[in-house]
Amino acid sequence: MKSFTASNEQLKPDSKYSNKLVSKFINCLMLDGKKSTAQKVFYDAMDIIGTKVKDVSALEVFEKAINNAKPLIEVRSKRVGGASYQVPMQVNSKRQQSLAFRWILASARSKKGKPMCEKLAAELIDAFNEQGGAMTTRENIHKMAEANKAYAHFAW
Repeated sequence: MKSFTASNEQLKPDSKYSNKLVSKFINCLMLDGKKSTAQKVFYDAMDIIGTKVKDVSALEVFEKAINNAKPLIEVRSKRVGGASYQVPMQVNSKRQQSLAFRWILASARSKKGKPMCEKLAAELIDAFNEQGGAMTTRENIHKMAEANKAYAHFAW
């Protein structure tokens, strides 16, 4: 029987930045298997970031935006007796990254009236500056965890 290997080992760095994080983000951005379209959207967004943010490289803006959007703690439902409690728990690093990707892309996709590359660039710059939709989602998750810290002893 063939054992499962982590997809990160097989992931190749992207062609422009030689960065695995960028490659993974492009894969999350991709819809209907259209990778070349996702790459074009991402690289156009990075060009826009490069023109708007002068003192920092676009790749640094991207990496800092992802790190800023990562949640440290989240709530999970746990049934005890007949009741369900929202128990705050730490988030492992893989899940932190996937949640950050998901929130940034969801926030960018929810904006209307502009091309996706502009929406993505705006959201990445907002996350870099610790504002915007992805950061709001992160703050809401942290507030919920803080409000439910009384149930932390139910953590498994």
